[in-house]
Amino acid sequence: MSESDLQRLLAQPTVRPWRVAGARWVESTRVQSVIVSLILLNAVVLGLETDASLLARFGVWLELLDGLCLFAFVVELGLKLAVYRSLFWRSGWNWFDAFVVGVALVPGAGAWSVLRSLRVLRVMRLLTVMPQLRKVVAAFLHAIPGLSGVMAVMAVFIYTAGVLATMLFGGTHPQWFGSLGKSLYSLFQIMTLESWSMGIVRPVMEQHPQAWAFFVPYIILATFTILNLFIGIIVSTMQELAALPDPSRRDQDVLATLQKLDANIRELRAQVLEASGPKAD
Repeated sequence: MSESDLQRLLAQPTVRPWRVAGARWVESTRVQSVIVSLILLNAVVLGLETDASLLARFGVWLELLDGLCLFAFVVELGLKLAVYRSLFWRSGWNWFDAFVVGVALVPGAGAWSVLRSLRVLRVMRLLTVMPQLRKVVAAFLHAIPGLSGVMAVMAVFIYTAGVLATMLFGGTHPQWFGSLGKSLYSLFQIMTLESWSMGIVRPVMEQHPQAWAFFVPYIILATFTILNLFIGIIVSTMQELAALPDPSRRDQDVLATLQKLDANIRELRAQVLEASGPKAD
């Protein structure tokens, strides 16, 4: 986000020097480190505010720290809007920052109280200021087209298993398989391996001893096959993105090459001028 925004600004034909200086400052490592520290501090404050006893004893100080963090975020956002202007809205990460900070500014009473509780989303700003986290999110977003096919296969498989489970076990265990909706929810729970054996499968097998022939293949296909496809696609996408050249590093290499060529040209020009100078009689 930061590098691309700055590159877009530098690519403009006419940019005021103060905007470039302001952009370089707000995107500098020192400023971004301060923002990360404030986000982490704000996360701790928001967590402490969930404790009623701590809120009763230190509520004033916690609200003060929360307000100071929010003020710093608003100032940072305002500086970016001032230096980038319309370029600011070309990045989805900037839209996310604006939404998170804007939600924290809504009134805390009345109909807006629900939105006010979303101020905890400020912790998610770590995704926008830390390049390592942005790479993970970018890999997931790039993997969505590949995941859509796996999700379609999974939906068809679970729907078919849900209809079959309702027909097989709905009469004896209506609390888990009495309807298609209950069956789908129960199968989702089994897929996550949460209390699937003692909680659902073994009670079902007390009246249907052969039920293992349904649940064991289902777990193998749903949990160990389809879910692992999700992980495989995401990991593969991250490897592909990691193999791509870094645009900022590429630009630095090009700049270094141009500077080296310029130095060589100057040296050759000096040698030519020296060789073609006036000769003594």
